[in-house]
Amino acid sequence: MATIDTSVVSASLPTIQGEIGASQTEGTWISTAYLVAEIVMIPLAGWFDRLLGLRTFLMICTVLFTGFSILCGLSGSLGVMIIGRIGQGFTGGAMIPTALTIVSTMLPPAQRSIGIALFGFTAVFGPVAGPILGGYLTENYSWHYAFFINIPLGVGLLALLIVGLPAKKAQLGLIAEADWLGIGGLALGLGALTVVLEEGQRERWLESPLIARLIVASLVGFALLIVGQLTAKSPVIRLKIILTRAFGSVFVLSLIVGSALYGISYMLPQFLTSLADYNAFQSGQVTFIIGVPSLLMMTIFPILEKHLDLRIAVALGLAFYGVGCLLNAHLTIDTTGVNFAFSMIIIGFGQFFALIFLNSASTSAVDQKYAEDASGLFNAARNLGGSFGLAVITSMRENRTWFHGERYAENVTGNTLGAQDLITQNVAQLGMGDPVAGLERSYSTLNTTFQNAGTALAFSDIFFIFGTMMLISIPLAFMLKPLPKGESSQPA
Repeated sequence: MATIDTSVVSASLPTIQGEIGASQTEGTWISTAYLVAEIVMIPLAGWFDRLLGLRTFLMICTVLFTGFSILCGLSGSLGVMIIGRIGQGFTGGAMIPTALTIVSTMLPPAQRSIGIALFGFTAVFGPVAGPILGGYLTENYSWHYAFFINIPLGVGLLALLIVGLPAKKAQLGLIAEADWLGIGGLALGLGALTVVLEEGQRERWLESPLIARLIVASLVGFALLIVGQLTAKSPVIRLKIILTRAFGSVFVLSLIVGSALYGISYMLPQFLTSLADYNAFQSGQVTFIIGVPSLLMMTIFPILEKHLDLRIAVALGLAFYGVGCLLNAHLTIDTTGVNFAFSMIIIGFGQFFALIFLNSASTSAVDQKYAEDASGLFNAARNLGGSFGLAVITSMRENRTWFHGERYAENVTGNTLGAQDLITQNVAQLGMGDPVAGLERSYSTLNTTFQNAGTALAFSDIFFIFGTMMLISIPLAFMLKPLPKGESSQPA
């Protein structure tokens, strides 16, 4: 539920905006509100687990997540929708790291590799399944069902939590001992930073007073977090594990892989809808190809984990990822979904090896007493990386589209071979007897062609950047802590 809801509204966003009376700029907050709340909660989940007990905490989150999903489905205004999405983000963000905590601390050693494979599959599958699920429900039923689908899932999850997890007594005394500086700083720092990354390009970065104030707020928040680390008896999350070689490499690689995971899931539908005239469901189908390799490989993950060096597996994943992205570095306005099929499969294998084996690395890189902190930081890094990736895509798409469009226009003049014939032909077709109007429309059509060609090249540049970033990150994989030979992942 939590990973799908990060992207389930992307396909139906135009429809939702129209029905609740939101502009395109206002509508972006439907996605941003969820991401901001989720990334704030993810690293705090470990503290709430210790405070309330894991089963009680997750039961509360499940009930609230389902309730906020209903609120989103029933909302008729932007304000109510944003409140619902913030609630979904907070409660959904708690589910992601606690799932990995359950795998690493509660499953018997023989079952941990299966648990990690299932967890990693949801982390990969959710963001790519969201657009196709949301697009299908919107096209065939109504966008409301993209939220109402969480009702039966929430009821089922609640039953599983009651049966599957042991009850644990709450430690409410932790409230008085809490690292409030760290909690407040973490929420302020991550929340403000995520909004900056999500909205910065639309607000023109430092030209916007809001973005400037949020940057200052983020810096203040992280400063408070560091003070809490140095002064609190029990910090809200132990950042010192990032300074170790093994987990520091996991953290950085999670940022990088997360940027590509969410970036490509966002970028591909944007290309297909803007240039190939695909609808939301069709573009979602193409994006869904990325998840197929993980689905196929999940069954043999326990075998691979025992016999394949974790470092080699992650390096292999980064190599697949990089090559898959570079295969898309030559896009044109004639590229369609079929042309992406092979590269998406390659990227899918990259996600399987990189992300799922990184899950193993995150649980084995620290002592068991730090498992909750490691899980929170690992998942927060993946989501924060996604925000960085989306910021890069949004900025590069706008700037590089303009750059390439201008280069095309500079090299095509009225005297260019074929340009006069094309303009004359368009004048006759578009003018409908009015040569002046036909000439204006012909120039407008030519300019649109330049912009579309520039957009295709801008997407090519973005794929090239992602591909290069993956390939140069491969050495980091060999800094990870390898698993003992023949053993499944488990905390050291």
